[in-house]
Amino acid sequence: MSDSTKTSGQMKVISAVPQSGMYDEAEVSEERRNDDVLITLFQGGDQKAFRILVERYQERIRNLIYSILNRDDVVDDLAQEIFIRLYQALPKFRFESSFYTWLYRIAVNKVRDEMRRKKVKRFFSLQKLMDDADAELASKMTVAPVDYSTAELISKALNHLPEKFRLPVVLKDVDGLSYEEIAEILECEIGTVKSRLSRARAMLRRMLKPLLE
Repeated sequence: MSDSTKTSGQMKVISAVPQSGMYDEAEVSEERRNDDVLITLFQGGDQKAFRILVERYQERIRNLIYSILNRDDVVDDLAQEIFIRLYQALPKFRFESSFYTWLYRIAVNKVRDEMRRKKVKRFFSLQKLMDDADAELASKMTVAPVDYSTAELISKALNHLPEKFRLPVVLKDVDGLSYEEIAEILECEIGTVKSRLSRARAMLRRMLKPLLE
């Protein structure tokens, strides 16, 4: 995403947050910057605490959306909808999981809804996708295709990766989450996450093998 797109998107997301005064995060003590403390403040009626949470996490959520969908045109609207949904759900947050993974679960579910509704084509950076043995292939995937046959091969590989395999790849290899966090977000066992990642990487390596020839 371009810098101008990021800036306009940030303003759009923040503008959707109910406002009852503002203060800078830098002015808040270290203790109050803790997510749980901010959530407690918000649940007690402090709207400004929610605004800080939005400013803290909006870029991560925007990047997650873009990594899965590779579409600038939907990032702003989806991010706004995710934070509106967060605003509605946060009063019921019970601190049984980390706020970060709980927010990611909301975001992933929203993106899933978008994918199913529009059946969009997905494309994301594959720089971190392969292990060291696949460095050459990963390198080829991060540059613009040099011909239509390469572009077609990449597109087909990604479009043929089922959602249950694609999402763990994005969360692990693009966004850098731990197995534990991914399992919590996708609401499955850690062993299931590892199995799906292994199968997804094998499928992609098989489909993208011609790039190395």
